Amino acid sequence: MTLAIGDGEILIGLGEGPVTQRLDRSNRHGVVAGATGTGKTVTLQVMAQAFADAGVPVFAADVKGDLSGVAALGTPNEKMLARAASMDITLTPAAPPTIFWDLFGEKGHPIRTTISEMGPLLLSRLLELNDVQEGVLTITFHVADQDGLLLLDLKDLQAALKYVADNAGEIGVQYGNVSAATVGAIQRKLLTLQTQGAEHFFGEPALNLSDIMRTDVAGRGYVNVLAADRLIQSPKLYSTFLLWLLSELFEELPEVGDPEKPKLVFFFDEAHLLFNDAPKPLLEKIEQVVRLIRSKGVGIYFVTQNPADIPDAVLGQLGARVQHALRAYTPADQKGLKAAAQSFRVNPAFDTAETIQALGVGEALVSVLDAKGAPCVVQKTLIRPPASRLGPLTPEERAAAMAKSPVADLYDTAQDRASAYETLQGRAAQAQKDAAAAASAAEADRQRAAEAKVRERERAQEERQAARASRPRASSNRQGMAETFAKSLLRTVASQAGREIMRGLLGGLSRRR
Repeated sequence: MTLAIGDGEILIGLGEGPVTQRLDRSNRHGVVAGATGTGKTVTLQVMAQAFADAGVPVFAADVKGDLSGVAALGTPNEKMLARAASMDITLTPAAPPTIFWDLFGEKGHPIRTTISEMGPLLLSRLLELNDVQEGVLTITFHVADQDGLLLLDLKDLQAALKYVADNAGEIGVQYGNVSAATVGAIQRKLLTLQTQGAEHFFGEPALNLSDIMRTDVAGRGYVNVLAADRLIQSPKLYSTFLLWLLSELFEELPEVGDPEKPKLVFFFDEAHLLFNDAPKPLLEKIEQVVRLIRSKGVGIYFVTQNPADIPDAVLGQLGARVQHALRAYTPADQKGLKAAAQSFRVNPAFDTAETIQALGVGEALVSVLDAKGAPCVVQKTLIRPPASRLGPLTPEERAAAMAKSPVADLYDTAQDRASAYETLQGRAAQAQKDAAAAASAAEADRQRAAEAKVRERERAQEERQAARASRPRASSNRQGMAETFAKSLLRTVASQAGREIMRGLLGGLSRRR
């Protein structure tokens, strides 16, 4: 089978003639829509392989697990061979080079990004934060940037939030009020996210976008298949991851205008999850990315059940349209059917709305852009059968494909370098050491002061003793009471006797008294 036909075209199927899409208009985006079981996944597989064979790398989410068969050679059955023969196509089994990815690292190479790369806006949507909580999260990111705190994984963000809460007074004066209750609410939502396995997504090594934009030695683009069967159980994580990937492509890729063929084609399965409950600022950002990313050479193809799932502002920017059957059982279904029919350029050969309801499996209404970028008249198209396998790979086949992958040694082992968590832990440990050292120094000072007081008292006592030792003892300069009394008595007696004698001697001279 020749998947890329003509000059710069890929074959989608057969209508009134071959229905092809120009590669130089494939960056104008597209939509593949239809009810469950109408053949959307097969169309996605056909288009992905066609782009890959034309040298265009592809990134596609595998929600049900059956897209993995694109990596294996097809084994056409009689029905597929009959369809190929009716389209005058030789169905030759072929498979494009394929790389398997998985956010959880189970069915593909891990895909990681850092908290900083995700940013507060997308992270707020992932955590379903209200405006106040989003404001506190934005402050946390800003404080981390100012303080040189690397936010790489969830524990880094948890540590940074605790740091902000512990310093809420100082931070609140500069950036606005930060309450402990708000920080606590964010921490609880982070814990819920962690229990869903999101810790596998945040960390290093982070995805290098060049690794999903590879071509092999033969010039074929790699088909990057994201295992999303488990991821889809966390719709917010699924849609936020894919939106982050688009944002990263938009930020990093240079402007190229309208290249001869896209640099990357991106298939977003279950696209309605991207827009469900999205706040207006986020919807505006999505619309901006979709509108501007085409000039970076990236084509986005939304895969969903009904085009009405996509906001009009985004739907109006989609060039290629592949519409499988729709059922109109309810008023809402009828409204969606009418909108889908009105989005096509009318073909006078049939009624578009009636035809959409009557399409069989593997049939679709297709409209693409012509050389001038204008929509072609819609055609009822029989989608060509794929050259690769219909159905999933076995676990052994998937493991073998991963073992020979060009990125096998790049992402399989997680890294945990020093970041905000380690930095803040180090600061806390150093603060404890400093506090212990200060307490020890204070205790030493108190001990030295106490010892000094003891020495001072001892010195004072020694000085008093020395002073007493330098004065005459009481026995030499002061008499005891008995001795004093005796001496006083003797002096008195002696004095009295002296007076008597004196008086006796003089008495002869004078009259005695």
